[in-house]
Amino acid sequence: MTDGRFAVEGDPPRIVGLPSAAAPTGERYLLGADREGTVWFAVRTEPMDVEPELPTGTATLREVAATFDDRDAGLAVHAVALANWHATHTHCPRCGAATVVVAAGAQRRCVADSTMHFPRTDPAMIVLVTDPDDRALLGRQASWPVGRYSTLAGFVEPGEDAERAVVREVMEEAGVIVDDVEYLGSQPWPFPASLMLGFAARSPSGAQPVVDGVELAEARWFSRDDLVAAVTTGEVTLPPPVSIARRLIEHWFGGPLAQHR
Repeated sequence: MTDGRFAVEGDPPRIVGLPSAAAPTGERYLLGADREGTVWFAVRTEPMDVEPELPTGTATLREVAATFDDRDAGLAVHAVALANWHATHTHCPRCGAATVVVAAGAQRRCVADSTMHFPRTDPAMIVLVTDPDDRALLGRQASWPVGRYSTLAGFVEPGEDAERAVVREVMEEAGVIVDDVEYLGSQPWPFPASLMLGFAARSPSGAQPVVDGVELAEARWFSRDDLVAAVTTGEVTLPPPVSIARRLIEHWFGGPLAQHR
């Protein structure tokens, strides 16, 4: 892996596996063994270390995750998460000395005081809010292009449980009070190190959302018919199929939603 890109080949693309002796120089992180008993490592390289004849092509996780099978998706997510953490924890946060990889990439050790440091995961909530008419609340971040809508999301704060984060974030971002928070599932999101905790929640009033223009530029209630019409005409662009946001929307919708171009 180099700068978040890894070697892929084929159509649909698959991760390129190399024998250990043929792998490029770099830090190696154990990812695990697959069902055939093959043990997989990720190799984090510097750009100048990558030998051009090795990969048949490169891609980022965002570009190919939707086409990967379960094995390759799991390997890629694990590799990207570990590479992101190792790249930003080369020195000890306690004393500033260098750290080295230990435990096959599961830890780093300070060379000066021997403290052990472990990969971190930042919990974040993502929620599909419905109102008494069973409309879904979707919003557009200020940094997104016009027409791109998704479920609301935010990070869990220190000392806060995930359900309380749902209530707080929806109020902060859209000015909507919610209750009946229900956990639905999770998804690793290594951009750079999040774990997305997916929820459904209910707005008792279905009040008109009020955004601050900073985190959210727009927020709207959509009925199922509204969303189908907006997606069909291209007025609304949905989150990618690989995302938990899309799964939450389609869970509410009752089935797949095709994005027409």
